[in-house]
Amino acid sequence: MGESAITSYSNGSRSAFTHPSLASRLVAIENEINSLFERVPFGSHSLDAEGTYKSINALELAWLGYTRDEVIGKKKLVDFLTPASQDKFHAYFDHPHPRAAVNDLELDLVRRDGVSMPISLSVTDHLDDAHQLLNRRAVIFDLTESRANRVRQRVSAVAFESLSGMFITDRNQMILQVNNAFTELTGYTAQEAEGQTPRLLSSGRHNKAFYQAMWAALKEKGCWHGEVWNRRKDGSIFVEWLSVSTVLDVAGEVTHYVASFIDITARKSAQDQMAHMAYHDALTQLPNRRLLQDRLNQALAAARRSGLYGALLFIDLDNFKKINDSAGHEAGDLVLVEAANRLRRTVREGDSVARLGGDEFAILLEDLDTDRLESAAKAQQLGEKIIEVLAQPYVFGRHKFHCSASIGIDLYAHTESGPDLLQHADLAMYQSKRAGRNTLRFFDQAMQTALNSHVALENELRLALEEGHLQLYFQPQRDRTGKAIGAEALLRWPHGERGFVAPAEFIALAEETGLILPIGQWVLEAACAQLKDWEDQPRTRQLRLAINVSARQFRQTEFVAQVRQAMEHHAVNPALLKLEVTESVLLDVTDTVRKMEALRALGVQLSLDDFGTGYSSLSILTQLPITQLKIDQSFVRNIGVKPSDASIIQTIISMAQILDMEVIAEGVETEAQSSFLEQQGCQLFQGALFGPAVPIAVFEAQLA
Repeated sequence: MGESAITSYSNGSRSAFTHPSLASRLVAIENEINSLFERVPFGSHSLDAEGTYKSINALELAWLGYTRDEVIGKKKLVDFLTPASQDKFHAYFDHPHPRAAVNDLELDLVRRDGVSMPISLSVTDHLDDAHQLLNRRAVIFDLTESRANRVRQRVSAVAFESLSGMFITDRNQMILQVNNAFTELTGYTAQEAEGQTPRLLSSGRHNKAFYQAMWAALKEKGCWHGEVWNRRKDGSIFVEWLSVSTVLDVAGEVTHYVASFIDITARKSAQDQMAHMAYHDALTQLPNRRLLQDRLNQALAAARRSGLYGALLFIDLDNFKKINDSAGHEAGDLVLVEAANRLRRTVREGDSVARLGGDEFAILLEDLDTDRLESAAKAQQLGEKIIEVLAQPYVFGRHKFHCSASIGIDLYAHTESGPDLLQHADLAMYQSKRAGRNTLRFFDQAMQTALNSHVALENELRLALEEGHLQLYFQPQRDRTGKAIGAEALLRWPHGERGFVAPAEFIALAEETGLILPIGQWVLEAACAQLKDWEDQPRTRQLRLAINVSARQFRQTEFVAQVRQAMEHHAVNPALLKLEVTESVLLDVTDTVRKMEALRALGVQLSLDDFGTGYSSLSILTQLPITQLKIDQSFVRNIGVKPSDASIIQTIISMAQILDMEVIAEGVETEAQSSFLEQQGCQLFQGALFGPAVPIAVFEAQLA
């Protein structure tokens, strides 16, 4: 029977596999191979001639996220590839004569959870005598891990890797063989290394315990990998990723050690640099907000243990923007770097100085004192010293800059949190700004109460806008005869609990938070809707309606388009819509003129509000296509009280006449004020004397 089996196999038949002893031996070999690949640190599987899984090790199953029963005999490797990788796979393997082997084919595997995983596939095909594919054995390496781990996995599965330094020792650690990469990486030739032990490369940076742990792992697991600092022949130190595996004989005794390593010095340096960049400011090299927060948490934990107070100083450079605007950002960067250096030199060793962003810095003081007042005194002393140091001139060549600082301080002991400390110190810093800058303030609960109230009011204002609680009141604008020629729409907020919130309070809040933009858009739409309603009534058909436009709203790139769309949507006469802007929009004259000309081209009327209190000059006025000047009520109020204000009013009216502009005075409350304005040539009036701001129904009733 043995002869017939051998004969039939030599004739190309596979009947030899029907021999019981031979078949069982082959099964045993297959099981042994599968058992071996089940333990290797890389993916491994075998496929039949159709590409269906015959076996798969646990690691590859874990990568895929499937059970063995879901894969074996049911799935193909190509089923788990991305479309692009499927095309690549077919290009390599779909041809009449299979390749004997494919190495390091990079593909993208799609796991069960949908996550893509880059892999390296190496395949060995088993062919019959007719060169037809019988089955395929493959190993897979996870390319998402570091190159060093890939090298370790490949060394464990493949053997000598020419790109890695490699050496083989006997059981006594005597080097028997090295490859060319070993010589390139270490500087030692094969003749110099062979016969030596790996201590030849020792840098002295690792202690005895490090090597004991390495050998313990080798003894227990049969392999070890990790970072090792070694020394080249020329004495230079380098970091390597080292992988060591044991080779056992049939009795399970160690016969050799196989080691491979790659030089990761550059990568290690890059990682260290990236870690530094993640936690430090690129310009000043100070710790950034992220690292400061980490140190704050540590300081708070230490304070809870020690009972000692600490402090956080929040520092903001005063008027720093002027340096950037006048001298450029390069000059501003020089000032920031110098300020950082001054702060470093001023604090104690061990104190943390951080740059939070822009021109904001923070200093964390630890272990001040067990007494709160004494701790506050120490923090104040340092704060005053910092103010003095930062106020010194910043001299760079022929340029000299001056930049003071405002500081907020909050003490901490054992109950605070890092975010609270930053918020409190920041709030105290703003109190320093309001106090005139170049000073410091400590946080107290009154500040927190004010902050909470501020936040609550902001949330309520958002809700009022969303739910339509804001209203427009209308104050008449009249000519000399007392006839109403139009009105100004004024924003009012009737609050369910607070009553009417003062416009000065909530409009300033809207400016600060940016809510002024959606509020301004709502006012624009409401005003156009009102003009459309007035078209249907003879007594209101010719009324003009003025609305206030904030500087922030006016500076929007799309502002002109918003006005055009609102007028087109409501189909209003643009000549009846008047936009009142303050002199703050004149900071950028070029942009202001361009937008005003575009608005005038639409037919919209433009009025310069609060005239005389801002930046206007005769030269600027001549450039602006405005139709009206509005005398600020502060001047009107002082008629008969302050002669200089009366002179200013005369000048404004004369200027308007020269430029062929209308003049309207706001805040007119007395007959004496009205008479004086008429005598000077003022044409239009607005104020309590001619009617207060009232709801639309009242306004229209008064017109009747």
